[in-house]
Amino acid sequence: DALPIYSVPSEYQEGPLSPVMDKLRRVLTGHEDEEQGLTAQVLDSTSLNFGTRLKWFAICFVAGIACSCLGTFLLFIPGTGVSLFAVFYTLGNIAAICSTCFLMGPVKQLKKMVDPTRLIATIVMLTCLVCTLCAALWWGKKGLAILFCILQFLALTWYSLSYIPFARDAVIKCCTSCLN
Repeated sequence: DALPIYSVPSEYQEGPLSPVMDKLRRVLTGHEDEEQGLTAQVLDSTSLNFGTRLKWFAICFVAGIACSCLGTFLLFIPGTGVSLFAVFYTLGNIAAICSTCFLMGPVKQLKKMVDPTRLIATIVMLTCLVCTLCAALWWGKKGLAILFCILQFLALTWYSLSYIPFARDAVIKCCTSCLN
């Protein structure tokens, strides 16, 4: 009965030396990862499994699409239609953005949002989300709410294109060739 070289005797598996022995086991098996910080350890211990993440991503994303579609239908209600459209369209976009938090986690999502390649798009997108709600609910400016919804769509599209390699460059080249 030969023990593998990385086997740890049972008296060292628990007790004050167990973290040291775990580290030794990871080194000997070739599974040595970088030391995790406290935040990473907490997030790993509370994270959802992939199936659950995928389900909640789908639920949030479909809810976002449903809100945006509902907002589009509500646009044609006389009187309050534009305000309802702006609110539901914005809620749909917020739900769609939040859905990706389930795929990559909220901390990683926020880090990617403030990445230098996305920072301006993120600021414009979030500003448009807030301004759309302000124009529709507090300022009562329906035309401004529609304008902010259009800007919101463009900002969210530009933000989303930043995740696809060379997509922004392709869009810029396409637009410049159409304008020339």
